[in-house]
Amino acid sequence: MTEPNATDPYLWLEQVTDERALDWARAHNEVVVTQFAGSDRFGELERRILDMLDTDTKIAYPARRGRWLYNFWRDAEHPRGLWRRTSFEEYAKRSPRWDVLIDVDALAEAESENWVWGGAAVLRPEQSRALISLSRGGADAKVVREFDMERLAFIDKADGGFELPEAKSELRWIDIDSVYVGTDFGPGSLTDSGYPRIAKRWRRGTELDSAETIFEGEPSDVAVSAGYDRTPGYERHYVGRATDFFNEEVYLVEEDGTLRLLDIPTDASESWYKDWLLIRLKSPWEIADRTYPAGALLATDFERFLSGERDFDIVFTPDAHTSLHGYGWTENHLMLITLEDVQTKLYVVTPSADGWLREPLADTPPMATTSVMNLDPLESGDEFMLTTSGFTNPATLLSSAVGGETRLLKQEPGFFDASGIETEQFFARSDDGTMVPYFVIRHRDLRGTPGPTIMSGYGGFEVSRTPAYSGASGMGWLERGGTWVTTNIRGGGEYGPQWHTSVQKANRHKVYEDFSSIAADLVTRGITTPEQLGAVGGSNGGLLMGVMLTRYPHLFGAIVCQVPLLDMKRYHLLLAGASWVAEYGDPDKPEEWKYIAEYSPYQNVRGDAKYPPILITTSTRDDRVHPGHARKMTALLEELGHTVWYHENIEGGHGGAADNKQSAFQAGLIYEFFTQQLTGGGATDPTA
Repeated sequence: MTEPNATDPYLWLEQVTDERALDWARAHNEVVVTQFAGSDRFGELERRILDMLDTDTKIAYPARRGRWLYNFWRDAEHPRGLWRRTSFEEYAKRSPRWDVLIDVDALAEAESENWVWGGAAVLRPEQSRALISLSRGGADAKVVREFDMERLAFIDKADGGFELPEAKSELRWIDIDSVYVGTDFGPGSLTDSGYPRIAKRWRRGTELDSAETIFEGEPSDVAVSAGYDRTPGYERHYVGRATDFFNEEVYLVEEDGTLRLLDIPTDASESWYKDWLLIRLKSPWEIADRTYPAGALLATDFERFLSGERDFDIVFTPDAHTSLHGYGWTENHLMLITLEDVQTKLYVVTPSADGWLREPLADTPPMATTSVMNLDPLESGDEFMLTTSGFTNPATLLSSAVGGETRLLKQEPGFFDASGIETEQFFARSDDGTMVPYFVIRHRDLRGTPGPTIMSGYGGFEVSRTPAYSGASGMGWLERGGTWVTTNIRGGGEYGPQWHTSVQKANRHKVYEDFSSIAADLVTRGITTPEQLGAVGGSNGGLLMGVMLTRYPHLFGAIVCQVPLLDMKRYHLLLAGASWVAEYGDPDKPEEWKYIAEYSPYQNVRGDAKYPPILITTSTRDDRVHPGHARKMTALLEELGHTVWYHENIEGGHGGAADNKQSAFQAGLIYEFFTQQLTGGGATDPTA
């Protein structure tokens, strides 16, 4: 392991837009393109993936706002995208007519800007105005501008429109003439993580400098935000103060401007609807002589809670196999999405004088993920939509209402030949004895014969990885006779919050033990061999890949590491890194650096080790995970003579791609890399 306090010779690569660093990146890009993107095989795969992304046969997923369904759409003619809307009745037709609100391609051309869509906040119930977020090249930092949805035009600041320059901002409607705003107000107004530290109320026609301060957090906080619940008869103003990534204090703003703290655990997730307050616990809570378990969903009368009562109903209780994956209200019912050994079960729960009555909502297919979406209790009654897909089953979108019939709205076609390809679920025993699930997707004829296999993982921030259709992996890998593996390692939320909290900070090593145990289990079961086994992950999953390279190199034949965290000595000093100290620990504290140093990939690269070939990718415009991680790791591996390829997208943000063409290129690049490395195609060592 290298000395953590030694001078880093590659710090210059942290200068994101420095021409020397960009020239370094461009030179590496040329090598990668020559090696992996020049063949007819790559060109055909890239074309197929792009056709899939551009086709109008894919589902245009809507976001329901009363009578309107909104959608953001990209295709070959509109690579930057269209923001549009239609009615529910029109959407149900085979070829609905959409009203285009914003053409991002036309806007970018007219304003000579590299605009990438960042989202829209529609003012309700009028839906005559929206706050539009746009980024340059796909960054997290965005410009926010007010849009008139009747005139289909932006409202200039000179005409009283709300407008914010590029920053990591929050802008939320209160009413048509006022908003809550958090942004870069000047020196000292951002947290150490680069997010808003101050929440203000801003009225139309006034300068931002004169906005009324509602709340100020501390520089060490992650972020501060404010919002407004406009439910008729239940209007509430509120403030959130995220003290770290997983803990937040929530306050109600009284009429006189004073703040009233909600007395609930700061690591719990709270929500309210009319009379009900819901609390999902992430750790056990002992209150009023009773202990409620982590992962439980509690309900209570909101006003009685505010008056001091602590009488809760338990709406959901987890067990060893079942966790709460999501929940939301219709007008009269609460919908629960649960995971039973990482497979979806849906329930509808109805509050009544006899308690919370729970019934199954709908049958869900095995080895698939089914989600409830477009709950709009204030304007759409008890209606909802369901979407379901599996590794080999394209997405289906259905419409229903509680107690009503379910009808098919949309069905995506298959984008690869899935005949004979099956999904199986296995469990591997990790180093501490924990059984960790994973899915194997392969052709039935491959059983009993070890073959080229790619395993993917994430393992952090309570992010669950559930079955989902991927046309790109189908075309790029499964169709070619490869096996795909999706892992459900700890750090995610597949078995509730404790699946995550049990491996934070000093216990982080268990995440890597889980993934490596699955790799070994795949070999033991005869599914693959170490030489034929590849691994891929991005962001926190990119850190996972860096650890696999430096700690478990003997288990893999090739690795793809995307938009990664790798230098854990400096991660908290770069971009949004300070916000993740609650996940990994603080490297400035000797007792915490001690366990981080054991796995930090950049500090654990060895010249005398034998590493599998690795492809590291990132984006110049990623302002969440600094591209310096990927750049420096590549330079160090090259210096020590290891086989490493590097590709940096000059735009694209943390997602790595700003449009469908870039997405198709990056997907094709990954599968071509694995094809060459794991199936005997070979590749020229770029360091030779």
